[in-house]
Amino acid sequence: MYNSGAGLFAFLLQLILYRKALGKDAVQAGSKTASRFRAFLIASEGFFLFDAAWGFLYENRGISAVFPFLYSATVFYFIFMLLTMLTWARYIVAFLDKRGRRSKTLLYAVWAIFTLGLIQLMVNRFFPFIFSYTDDHEYVMEPGRYISIALQIALYVVISSYLLYIAVRSRGRERERYAAVGFTTLMLEVFQIHQFFGPQMPFYTMGLVLGTAIINSYVINSELRDKETYDNIATILAEGYEVMFYIDINTGEFLEFSKSSQYESMEVPTAGKDFYTETRENAARYAHPDDREFAVSLYYKDVLVGNLEGRKSFSYKYRIKVGEAYKFFLFTVMRAHDDRHFVLYVKDIEEDIMVEAQRKENQKKQVTFTRIAESLASNYDMIYYVDVRNSHYISYETSNIYGQLEIQQSGDDFFAESLENIPQIVHKGDRDAVTTFLSRDNMISALEDKKMRSLDYRLMVNGKPQYCRMVVRKTSDGNHFIIGVENVDAEVRKAKQQLKALNTEKELARRDELTGIKNKNAFTELEQTVQSNLDKGVDYFPFAIVVCDANNLKVINDTEGHVAGDEYLKASAKLLCDIYVHSPVFRVGGDEFAVFLQSSDYANREALLQKLRDRVLENQRTNARPILASGMSEFIQGTDALVSEVFERADREMYENKAELKGGQPQAVR
Repeated sequence: MYNSGAGLFAFLLQLILYRKALGKDAVQAGSKTASRFRAFLIASEGFFLFDAAWGFLYENRGISAVFPFLYSATVFYFIFMLLTMLTWARYIVAFLDKRGRRSKTLLYAVWAIFTLGLIQLMVNRFFPFIFSYTDDHEYVMEPGRYISIALQIALYVVISSYLLYIAVRSRGRERERYAAVGFTTLMLEVFQIHQFFGPQMPFYTMGLVLGTAIINSYVINSELRDKETYDNIATILAEGYEVMFYIDINTGEFLEFSKSSQYESMEVPTAGKDFYTETRENAARYAHPDDREFAVSLYYKDVLVGNLEGRKSFSYKYRIKVGEAYKFFLFTVMRAHDDRHFVLYVKDIEEDIMVEAQRKENQKKQVTFTRIAESLASNYDMIYYVDVRNSHYISYETSNIYGQLEIQQSGDDFFAESLENIPQIVHKGDRDAVTTFLSRDNMISALEDKKMRSLDYRLMVNGKPQYCRMVVRKTSDGNHFIIGVENVDAEVRKAKQQLKALNTEKELARRDELTGIKNKNAFTELEQTVQSNLDKGVDYFPFAIVVCDANNLKVINDTEGHVAGDEYLKASAKLLCDIYVHSPVFRVGGDEFAVFLQSSDYANREALLQKLRDRVLENQRTNARPILASGMSEFIQGTDALVSEVFERADREMYENKAELKGGQPQAVR
């Protein structure tokens, strides 16, 4: 009665453990893994029943009328054993999600073994090859049985070895799942071997029961926990959208997710059966008249598929009537990772568009504008899901362009581990900021009145700093943090290069190309700044202006050429820079210069001007160059209201000095 009792027990136990998985409703549309595991469970249940039936009938084999049923039960026993092998192998292929040559080879092999087994059972009726019974109805294993079991064992050896190999190369929960499926296959293999040597014992039944129990504990429950986590993350990341659609590309069936109160107020009819037709009808009903034709034209399967050709996603926007007003909405379409569904995100961007319009109005005169990205997808290199209560965490890495998450590792204390890692991986200049940001209490406090907090910092990668951005949000239940880390090195460095280029461009615009000193634009800017300070009553600071003119420049250009004239201007600029070391020198005209005296040059203005005039007189005496006429005037507080008044006085004095130089008479500083 071992087989009878063991088989019946296994049947009931598996029915209890997998009562939901055995039902048709448990298999989601398009879930090949769930469908094939259900097929394996059904095959196992059939095997348990016929194993129990065989045990009961074999105990009563002495009754002649029982023998035909015993023989039939034996045949079905082998058929369902083959079915468990076939369905398990097909489940493995779906679990691995592989479509290459190895998967096809495995399926061909298992179908070959299954077909060979059926042929052997059909032949066995006439020529006992698998099993037979004596005249006393004693069960006898024939040579073919050993061949069949050996082939099944060989198949299980290959599958278990491959799965355990993958488990060793995997990480986190993925390793746990691959190991569980691999050990289950290994267990089936071991118990099949025991069945080989003890054909009348329920070894294979025991292997199936233990194997399905392992799958339930380490695969099914683990996937359910991950699904709950993924759903929680998706809910948080979708908070900024009005509605999200998950659409079957071929059938048009769809699901709505995260509908906002604004969207519900529109009372859009959604039966969920034909996304394309229903959405075209809704677009014709709610889209702005000017946008209606465009909106309706989008919602055809061929149009959506064509727009995604060779692209990660595409976005478009149009106006929708909400209440009595029209608002702009942004629509982003992506292809799901299973390649059989679209994901459509809808976001109210009316406020964004108004802000953008205002920003452009305020910045019309700026040369460069920062482009506003239309894509709403947030691409993070790593995402941490942290329990606020006990600091336990799981880290995820985005594995492909559709944002599918793969578990990398988990830990018991995210904040403690972060503090240990900061000195090793964070740039020393940012360590204090990152330490403060990753304080659990600080994070809780910072998110009390805000949905999100972010920090830019530098990571040290191969000895070089890389800019990263860390963004933290809190889940709706308040029990978890979602922390995303994104590499923004290229973005930050590009911004710095642009700023540097802009500053360089502005600096060049203020510099005289010939002499290298500041030009008239720079002098005008300085004059406006000083005048503005004076108008606002900013504390007075003393200054003076020196105006100079290069004598005989036209004569030099006419007689010696413009190259000689340029050298004359360069020498004039150098002379002024050598004397007025602490003040800016400007070329404000073709042959006219100005110096804005400040600080120590202002304090020594009389001596410096005398030094300049002495140098000019010496050049005039020795027939050297340059010859500069000069004039100086100080700002008189309480009398002067305009900077231009100071410049004009200095200019008049310069012309007086110019006349004296032409007359050959030296002039002392007054």
